[in-house]
Amino acid sequence: MKIRYALPALAAAAALALTGCVNNAETEGGGAGGGESADTSAIQPDQAAVDLLPDEVRDSGVLRIGTDAEYPPNEYKDADGNPVGWGVELAEAVTAKLGLEPEWEILGFDSIIPRIQEGGLDMGSSSFTDTVERQESVDFVNFLNAGTQWAAATGSDVDPDDACGLTVAVQATTVQDTEELPAKSQACEDAGKDPIEVLRFDGQPEATQAVVDGRADAFSADLPVTGDAVAKLSDQLQTVGDVFDAAPYGFATQKDSGTTEAVQAALQSLIDDGTYLEILTAAGIESGALEEATVNAGTA
Repeated sequence: MKIRYALPALAAAAALALTGCVNNAETEGGGAGGGESADTSAIQPDQAAVDLLPDEVRDSGVLRIGTDAEYPPNEYKDADGNPVGWGVELAEAVTAKLGLEPEWEILGFDSIIPRIQEGGLDMGSSSFTDTVERQESVDFVNFLNAGTQWAAATGSDVDPDDACGLTVAVQATTVQDTEELPAKSQACEDAGKDPIEVLRFDGQPEATQAVVDGRADAFSADLPVTGDAVAKLSDQLQTVGDVFDAAPYGFATQKDSGTTEAVQAALQSLIDDGTYLEILTAAGIESGALEEATVNAGTA
């Protein structure tokens, strides 16, 4: 599939390089299950989904998609700095069902929703957890049931349910940073214990590395991300505790734009013809598959 890149994406990629973000393709590539990518080259447009697109989007011929590309294996950069990963693959399959070409813009995670709100992007594909708070700004077309999983150094006795006084690494502005860890730390203080020290990083690879080199006791991330890191660094990392706070991932779209319904129809078409499950199975995350493309299913 031909992939177009917006000029702002190149500028954003350059800015990330200048601020110390690394290309994670060599160490982080591949799906959580280590399988081959699904073959999506033969996807044909779904006319019902195409007809739901706003005229200006359909006539443009492209779907402008924002991603952080620092959250392997979901979204990350290949050796050339292009976005790859199973989340990127699924977004491009949705784009193909809409009869459009993907035009990717790589930018910071916390910049994606504002860009959608101002009309600079048609969709965000960056492992967004669908929350009630985020629904106030954008709509979400849900595509996976996910949850949070901690990882710590191999042999560690870290317990996510008893983390007071620990140092925990996290990618900034993720749900783990904005909701999970603040709540856990406040509970520690309310109980008269030491708070959790949170180490925030722009990308997940840096958060993972902080645990490997001993700067953090653990990191907290979405299950697919933690599973991928542990699989690749099994001699240095292990999962600790159970998966918790299960919540849906969603593609973010502008509220009341008409794009939401088109993306939902395109995703449902992928579910119905089996392409969706093929992509998730290749990534080893089919256990989180949905049977129906929903909108704004997050309730927390």
